[in-house]
Amino acid sequence: MKRREFLTKAGIASACAVAGATVNAPFVHASQKSTIKWRLQTYAGPALAEHVIKPQIEAFNKIANGDMVIELYNADQLVPTGELFRAMQRGTIDAVQSDDDSIAAPVDVAIFGAYFPCASRYSLDVPTLFNHYGLKEIWEEAYSEIKGVTWLSAGAWDPCNFATKEPINSLADLKGKRVFTFPTGGRFLKRFGVVPVTLPWEDVEVALQTGELDGIAWSGITEDYTVGWADVTKYYLTNNISGAWAGSYFANSDKWDALPEHLKTLFRMSMDSSHYHRLYWYWWGEAHYRVTGGKLKLTTIPESEWQTVENEAIKYWDEIALKSPRCAKVVKILKEYNEVMKKAGNPYRS
Repeated sequence: MKRREFLTKAGIASACAVAGATVNAPFVHASQKSTIKWRLQTYAGPALAEHVIKPQIEAFNKIANGDMVIELYNADQLVPTGELFRAMQRGTIDAVQSDDDSIAAPVDVAIFGAYFPCASRYSLDVPTLFNHYGLKEIWEEAYSEIKGVTWLSAGAWDPCNFATKEPINSLADLKGKRVFTFPTGGRFLKRFGVVPVTLPWEDVEVALQTGELDGIAWSGITEDYTVGWADVTKYYLTNNISGAWAGSYFANSDKWDALPEHLKTLFRMSMDSSHYHRLYWYWWGEAHYRVTGGKLKLTTIPESEWQTVENEAIKYWDEIALKSPRCAKVVKILKEYNEVMKKAGNPYRS
């Protein structure tokens, strides 16, 4: 072969090799993409997390298809619940599922998280208030004033009822009872002689067995059976302090802002899926365990006497309204909403 022909053919071969490398480059790059990793801590212990968040996170991770993986941690597993907000702000954890009240969120509306006394009657009240009565916009405004944390979404959980070792048949029976409950709920229940006790979630069952606690006002009957509290209490009071727990999802703002839009959309959809799942799981469980549970005996305070609690709740609302103009706005919405529900009649309000 002549020298000129050799050089020409070699040049063509080199060009083809370069072209081949160029065509394959995106594939090589894609196979080496980095996966976004988050750590999310829930308020719930292991048995409860199986229902209230684990299905959501497993589905999200599957659909994200390697673009993102969320590691789920249970109550107090990485950070004590009361320190969750600050830990998220610092970036120690990336996201939280809890209520504003329990994680000590430094916003005025945090007091309405969890079980604000008598604010709701049914679980559907919570998403209705947020999506049709303006609470969503109020929460977004409040958290926009706090650096480092983004509020994402609120949904409903179960009602708040007493499960106790001794029967509660009147308000007088509540006096002196040491009860595990939420911060705001505890402050309200003090008016009826209840002694609120704060403990790590996983210590509650033992505290009921040892006598450190007389009962709990932390959930409805579904959770009492699911997490084992029905095994260490005997009675369940059908009157509830609130018809639904209002919980939220939060994220570290830098981590949230850094997500590509398709992952933000996917996470929002997974939150909605979780909200929906909880609505029917709790609605089923609250009736199912009352009828077929077999462990807890039901007691009821007469409606005429329980009206004292509801009247006191309205006084409490008015006190909270004085905290800030924004709190006053929320209380105004709650009053307007409940008035609409009463006028609508059954099945909204009797």
